[in-house]
Amino acid sequence: MEQRVLGRTGREVSVVGLGTWQLGADWGEVREEDALAVLDAAVESGVTFFDTADVYGDGRSEQLIGRYLRERPDAGIFTATKMGRRAEQLPEHYNLDNFRAWTDRSRANLGVDTLDLVQLHCPPTPVYSSDAVFDALDTLVAEKRVAAYAVSVETCEEALAAIARPGTASVQIILNPFRLKPLERVLPAAAEAGVGIIARVPLASGLLSGRYTRDTVFSADDHRTYNRHGEAFDQGETFSGVDFATGVEAAAEFAGLAPEGATPAQTALRWIIQQPGVTSVIPGARSPEQARANAEAAALPPLPRPVLDAVRELYDRRIRAQVHSRW
Repeated sequence: MEQRVLGRTGREVSVVGLGTWQLGADWGEVREEDALAVLDAAVESGVTFFDTADVYGDGRSEQLIGRYLRERPDAGIFTATKMGRRAEQLPEHYNLDNFRAWTDRSRANLGVDTLDLVQLHCPPTPVYSSDAVFDALDTLVAEKRVAAYAVSVETCEEALAAIARPGTASVQIILNPFRLKPLERVLPAAAEAGVGIIARVPLASGLLSGRYTRDTVFSADDHRTYNRHGEAFDQGETFSGVDFATGVEAAAEFAGLAPEGATPAQTALRWIIQQPGVTSVIPGARSPEQARANAEAAALPPLPRPVLDAVRELYDRRIRAQVHSRW
């Protein structure tokens, strides 16, 4: 699989990575053996990049990855985790003492002395303008708790603020055919600064797979049930902030753009991969089959201009009014 340098880390990662939120919580239960099988299928398909967080299953996702890394020390995996969501979301909680405690816990969960990359996990907006926060992150690097640091953001303005910080290695942001706003300023600014871009929620919480209808019911412990209106965390993390009924209809149109031999999900991933400035896209998977299918998107030829134009037209007609101004 194609490898790209992840911004200021200087390390190469696969253009299709693996997001592991599904292996922790909030998408329904996943058995441990099934989770390990997903990790293995991804690696066997060429994935070298895992993305996790300390709150996914209260550390379960990190622990599963740590077990896998111990069993496959030769896999060459770059693992990014996140911190900050274990505390009440107040700017003053983003301090060096908490950073040390949070990264120490993640290091123990993952079984490593130094974290490859730690990302602030969608912190309160004032955090991005705090010199003390970024000084503390620099201290983590100096203490070799982390090799590099980054941010995961909700909005384009937060991304731009993070990119302006000289120590920020990468920015993780929602980007998919239903979320085009980052193409306007964020991706160009990141490319100019040498900051990596990690694209998350690439399938709009599964909408872009084309498998859902208005009547689809998700389990009670699935965020696609309990967070549709931002009840638990930012609404943009669920269906990219798009109303479910609107999203289902738009996804049906998007499915018609898939090239012969490619699924709608693979088409969405291929669309993301070829956006200038994107380093890696991190779809999740709950089965080895999903992990393998996601990885196969990297081998698809670039989408032709008529398809790219059709994606833009679909977004402008059905989605833009719902999400563009907010995120």
